[in-house]
Order: sequence, then C-alpha cells, then structure tokens
Amino acid sequence: MDLPIDHFRLLGVSPASDAQTVLRTLDQRLDRVPDQGFTTETLQARARLLHESADLLSDGERRRTYEAELTALAGGPNAVPALDVPGSLEVAGLLLLLEAGQAQEAFELACRALQPPQAPALGSSREADLSLLAGLACRAAAEESRSRRHFEAAARQLQQGLQLLQRMGQLPDLRQRLVRDLDALSPFLVLDLLSRELTAVEKRGEGLELLEQLVQRRGGLEGDLDPSFSSAEFQMFFKQIRSFLTVQEQVDLFSRWAEAGSEAADFLSSIALTASGFAQRKPERIAAARERLQASGRSGIEPLLANLHLLLGEVDIALATFDAGAGPELRDWVEHQSREPLAQLCAYCRDWLANDVLPGYRDLESDPDLDAYFADRDVIAWVEREDRRSGRHYAPPAPEPLQPLAFGSSAGAASGAFTSLGSGGFDWSSPFSTSLTTAASLSGGGSGATATGNLPPLAPFPELGPYGEEEDDLEDEAEVPIRWRLPGLAWLNERVRGTEEPGLEPGGDGLAQRLRALRPPSWRPTTWPLSLRVAGVVALGVAAGLAAVALRPRAPQPPARGAVPLPVQPAPGAVTPRPGVVSTPASKPTSGAGAALSGAPTAAPPATAAAASLAPLTTADPTDAELRRLLESWLKAKADVLAGEPLPSGLDQIARSGPIERLNEERRDDVAAGENQKIVVDVEDISVVERSDGRLAVRARLRYRDERRDSSGRVVETTPPMTLRNVYVFGRDGERWRLAATRSGG
Repeated sequence: MDLPIDHFRLLGVSPASDAQTVLRTLDQRLDRVPDQGFTTETLQARARLLHESADLLSDGERRRTYEAELTALAGGPNAVPALDVPGSLEVAGLLLLLEAGQAQEAFELACRALQPPQAPALGSSREADLSLLAGLACRAAAEESRSRRHFEAAARQLQQGLQLLQRMGQLPDLRQRLVRDLDALSPFLVLDLLSRELTAVEKRGEGLELLEQLVQRRGGLEGDLDPSFSSAEFQMFFKQIRSFLTVQEQVDLFSRWAEAGSEAADFLSSIALTASGFAQRKPERIAAARERLQASGRSGIEPLLANLHLLLGEVDIALATFDAGAGPELRDWVEHQSREPLAQLCAYCRDWLANDVLPGYRDLESDPDLDAYFADRDVIAWVEREDRRSGRHYAPPAPEPLQPLAFGSSAGAASGAFTSLGSGGFDWSSPFSTSLTTAASLSGGGSGATATGNLPPLAPFPELGPYGEEEDDLEDEAEVPIRWRLPGLAWLNERVRGTEEPGLEPGGDGLAQRLRALRPPSWRPTTWPLSLRVAGVVALGVAAGLAAVALRPRAPQPPARGAVPLPVQPAPGAVTPRPGVVSTPASKPTSGAGAALSGAPTAAPPATAAAASLAPLTTADPTDAELRRLLESWLKAKADVLAGEPLPSGLDQIARSGPIERLNEERRDDVAAGENQKIVVDVEDISVVERSDGRLAVRARLRYRDERRDSSGRVVETTPPMTLRNVYVFGRDGERWRLAATRSGG
C-alpha cells in the first residue's frame, strides 16, 4: 500500500528536528497507545512503523538522502510523497495516517481495503480493525468538514461510514454514535441545502425533506423529544431557517404540520398565507388565513382578525373586531397615530405587516404598501366578486336591531396569548424580533366600549383656503362620499404623533390634483371599488386606502351594538348611497326625494318651488335651521338630478362649481349606462362644529337608502337603510353661503 504521508508527518516531528527530538517523540508516541479497541497485532505493527521512521530520521546519512528525495518530489508536477507499506502493516499504516490528521484519506483507503477482492476474511482481526478504523476515520473526517462549514460533505461522509458498518454488521455502538452525529448535523445541513439558489431545486428539495424529518423527530414544532437539540437551540434555528424558505414553501410546510395537529404551525400558516396574499395580490389567500385564524378558537387574536378583514375590504367588520379585542396598550399606541378609527386600524395593520408578516421569506421583498394593494385590479376584482356572491345586489329585508359581534375575550398580554405555541414563550409569529404591535401582546380582554363610544371628538378644521374664484384648488373639492370619506393626513407623517389634529390639509402634497385625476366619475358603485381605492390611497396613504376601498360588510355579520354602521359598497349592479341627497324626517316637510323608492314616476316640481328651494342663504350668522334648509336644498337637487331631472338653473346659488360639475359627471355616467338613481336621505340631526366669518362646518347625521333602476324600471341594485355621518363645509362668497367641501364626521 502506498501510504500518502512522509516519515516526518508519520512520526509527528518537524523537518528541522534533531535526532534527540526524534527519539524523544518516538517514546511519547509509543507511550500513547490508541485505546479505541484495536487488536494487539495492529498496535504492534503501529509501533514497528514508528520505529522505522525514527531510525531513518535519527541516522544522519539516511536522513540527508531522504530529504533530497523529498526536495526532488516537491519540484515535480503532481508529486505526492508516500510510504510503501507492506500489506501486513496496512491497518497500522492507516491508523498512523488517521493520527496524523489525514482522516479523509484514511477513511477512503479503509473503505477500499474492505472491498473485494482485497477484503479480509469474515470474522478476522484484520476485518475488525479495518471496520473500527473506517468508523473512526469517518467521524473525524465529518468533524473536519463540519468545522469548515462543508455540511453536505460531512453528512455524506457520515452516511457512507454508517452504510459501511451496517454492511459489515459490526460495531453497533459506533454505528449509534454515527447516527447521533448525523442527527446533530441535520440543522446545519438543512441550512446549507436551503441556502442554495432557488434554481437548485434538487438540493433544496433534500433540505425540505430533512427539515420535515427534523421536526418529526422533535415531535412537532412544540415538541421536545430530541435530546440533541434543545428547545432554545431549535427556536434559534427555526428563526434562521425561515429566512431561507420561500413563502410558498412555508405555506406548504406549515399547512401539513397544522393538519398533523400543530397549533404553532396552524398560526404560522395563517401568517404565511397573509404574506403571500398581500405580496402577490391574492386576497383569496388572506381569506384562507382568516378562516384558519377564526377556526383556531384562540383568544386575543381579534386585532389580527381585524387586519385580515381590513385587507379583504370588510372595513366595518374590521373596525368592530378591532374595537372588540384591542387591549389598552394597543389602543394607546393607535391613538398616537390618528384620531380617526379607520386611520388607527390602518396604522396598526401596516405596522403588523411590516414587522410580523412580510419579513422572513426568501422570495418576498414587499413593503406594507396598502395604497398599491388596494389599487391592484386583482384585489378589486376579488372584492367585487365576493360582493356579488354575497348577494349585495338584492334588496334585503328591513334591518334587524344591531347586535354586538361575538368575540372571545382577549388573553391580555401577548406573552400569554400564544404561550402554548412553544416553550419559553417563543414568538413563532416573528421571524427575527418581536414587533411593538405583535397582535397578542397588545390585545386585551372584553369588547369594551362600543365603536361610537370610542370615537374621538371631531377635530377642528384647518383652513381650506380662499373661498373665491380659486375654489378648484381646494383639495376636498372631489367631495368623496360620506361612507368612504378619507381620514386626516397628520397621522401619516410620524410613527407616533399625539398632538396633531386630523383634518383636511390643503396643498401640502398635491392632494387636490391627485384626487381630481383619480376620483371616480360618480358615486356609481361599479366605479367606486377601483377609483376610490386609488384616490383614497393616494390621498391618505394607508388609512385612506381602506377608507376608500369602502369596503363592504358581508351580509350575515352585523356590526357591534352601538357602532356607527359603516355603509356598504354594493357589488356591480347595486345602488350606492349618496351623501348629498335628502328627504326630511316625517315630522318635518319632506324635500320630495323620499317618494322615489316607490317606483312610481314623480312629477317634476314647479319652477317656482324649485327656485324657492334654491334660494341663496345670505344671513351673515345663519342659524342651525337655516343651514339645515340650505343643506337639504343641495341634497334634494342632487336627488332630482340623479333621478333624471334636469340640472336646476339656480344650483350655483347654493353650491360651488366643483360639486356641481361632479354631479353632472355622475349623471352623464348614469345616462350612458341607461340607469337612474332613486335616493332618500333624511337629515336626522345637524350641528355647527366650526364657525367663522367666512366659513362654517356642519356635522349632519343622515338616514340613507337608495335604488338603481335600468331603463325599463327594473331595480338592479339596492342599498338598505343605514345611518351615515358627514361634515359639510360652507364658504361665504360675497353675501352667499355655498357648499364647498365634505368630510367624514366619524
């Protein structure tokens, strides 16, 4: 056998060592006899080889000759020094090669010696020593590869050694050690394989298979059956491994583990589905995440469910769910973001996406951009399709008294909300760190106050700008309808702002221009989903994106008791609420729009009555009753126009050109579609919330219902009665008070 080693390395001395050092080293090597279980014959052969090397190196003449030969070999191409060892000493030579640190070479040569035709006789001492040597060399070679972070090579070496010993049928204890070494190497091998490029499909597949085996060996994510892998180590490993997995790989893995009964995997599958649905604009995946989370029956998850409802366009359900489950810490945090409930929820949702949902995936680099999400046509199409499936285009029966949503009480702090997901309070939902707004950590118990009870007081309106010929520059001239009115902008500027008042902020970011460019041509339901989402999103960032999406409640789920019902946005074919059309309550003279829902034709009012109803308001300090009549005049005129009447000639006496032009645009769209709108809005209450010489802000509570009919008179869409709130801003132009803008009043 050619042993790939020279005399210096075999004995363990430096080429500069003198004869005395050589002899002293020989004595030391002879004294340190390997005690792994080799036979006496092999140990004696080892001593013989050591003596021969020491004799050569301590003889000056023979050593000079040998060194000259080594020098000559060093200058040749591919020349490797080797010792010619007789077959009777080959096991001892391989043992010395292993002791010299050349474990891989020793393992390969031992495997070769155990193969036919040079395989030793069965049951011989040579077979036993070669098998033992192969196992020891295998472990040493694998450890060396592992130290160099060559985990795949280390695993391959251990597997080869294990297969060899199994074939030989010897050394069961050593085989067990190899198995344990392989198990301990598994996490490193998984990381090695899954860190490969995504194009390395085969290697990544091996890594996923090993990962599943590793988790099964532990008894699941929550298990602790692997003594070689403590819970703390596994949690650190799991956090690291998630960043190497694609979102689809995580969805598949966690779903399979959840089916096997893992609560942690069930929760993580919901997070992965949410990330996939948001980043890839697939709301159906977010819906699946919501169903998983609801089916889990856990307490303290209401804030997370609120986020999912929000992403699915179910704004009113989202607000009610959030109000039912948000704890004191979360409420305190969101109140620093905005005073608008919807803006608060959007801020929390964005923070949740950024910290707990979107990080931790190999193939996702998505920002929590709700603007882009709700502007995506696939998202819009999905929400509209769900509306059609839920039957929003059919006229529902009279509404039942509002009942509170039934939600389980929260667990309080997040450390208690998911304590069963793993030992040590491990936060399975966060791939790297715990976010400020991790759902359970901020969720509290009980439903607490109702939605209306928690609404903040209306903020003062900042100046809207000059009320004169420059009215087109007012950013609120788009007059977004009541139910989708945008929250204030101040909350977007900083993560926590507790002093700013939400409100209209003209001119700061080109809002007026963007709203005019993106606003819907009308209130028509089929145009609201796309254009208002986009307009709202651009105008308000994240919060407005959801305010704009409107988004509608699913029929079987009423809002919480006492909550202000967020109006629904119907599916294509449904009639949409119009925030500016009114019929007065029964106790007061009606404006004429109320009879529209009977379906009978309504005669146009006399010209004198129309002129009287559009009489300008010129009182310098108008009363509430005068402002109510002015608002009702505008709303009645809108109802008449949308029902098919011509535009009144004196409408500019009570409204500026912006609202009038938008009314014209909406009617043109209806004419093009061959449709009319029959709308009833009753002004139930009105109060002045701001008053100055040139500006008035009026908060109105309205009762609303509508229908949309085609050219044959058939009802194609309907909206059930609902309560809406809006703030109307009037500006004084000369002596006249005219409608200038509309804002949501909560």
